[in-house]
Amino acid sequence: MPEPVTRRRFLAAAAAGSAVATAGTRGATEPPDVDRSPFPIVGFSKPFIDLSFDETADLVAEVGWDGIECPIREGKSTHIAPANVSDELPKLVEALARRGKNVAIVTTSVVRLDAAGENVLRTAARLGIRRARLGFLRYPRDEHPAKRVAELRAALADIAAFAGEIGMQIGYQNHSGGDYVGAPIWDLYEAVKDHDARHVGACFDIGHAVVEGGLSWPIQARLLADRFVAVYCKDFFWERTSRGQQVHWCPWGDGVVPRAFLGWLGTTGFKGPLSQHHEYELGTAAERLAHFKRDLAALRGWLAG
Repeated sequence: MPEPVTRRRFLAAAAAGSAVATAGTRGATEPPDVDRSPFPIVGFSKPFIDLSFDETADLVAEVGWDGIECPIREGKSTHIAPANVSDELPKLVEALARRGKNVAIVTTSVVRLDAAGENVLRTAARLGIRRARLGFLRYPRDEHPAKRVAELRAALADIAAFAGEIGMQIGYQNHSGGDYVGAPIWDLYEAVKDHDARHVGACFDIGHAVVEGGLSWPIQARLLADRFVAVYCKDFFWERTSRGQQVHWCPWGDGVVPRAFLGWLGTTGFKGPLSQHHEYELGTAAERLAHFKRDLAALRGWLAG
């Protein structure tokens, strides 16, 4: 990783709320009998980046989500290219707002601050988006892991300061895998623990945490509980293949992610959002919509107890 940029002074505290609050500012277009949740629930828009902004908003309203997590990052799996964020993000926000929905969190490629990353985050903050997800790092095989953790800790100092300036809370997501920084959770805790939790924390992915932690997920979750920026909901099971046991992502509730997680989450003071991720095969547009509705209903069912 290149050397981090010069540190900025910590200024304003990040606004902890989402534009759609738990108390229930749901869209006026929704019927009054829509199921309520103790958390705002949004959908990660990666599976439907092929849609226009109006079509995206219509889909979100049809599914029943409160809004979306929007990828604005380099590569193909993005809803908005970073170079176009100033022009396109306001249009997406407006399209969603017309249906009473919002962008609850933006997903970025940022792992250290540069001009492009700052522009993405500033644009989101100006539009009232108060949460963002960082990019990810991997462990080089020829370096001691502690070196990479130290590099992330230093980069997060500048990101925390910048987040304070613009009024955001920015999180690093834990992934599963043999070389992901954040996979063991302890390394992510070491990187974030000395920074202001109002500005830097974790986008906690319970699916990836269970892949890596198995039965120890409660320890890992408690480590970061006071720093949750968002919680990512996806499910999986282990599948025996010719290559050995493999993670098989599946609809929510069909896998091994423990139901107890959401019960525990309700005791932490976390206010959301929950972001539903869909890593399994979704099929046609009609099948995709059915999967989204089914997963949302299953998640609401878990939350209802």
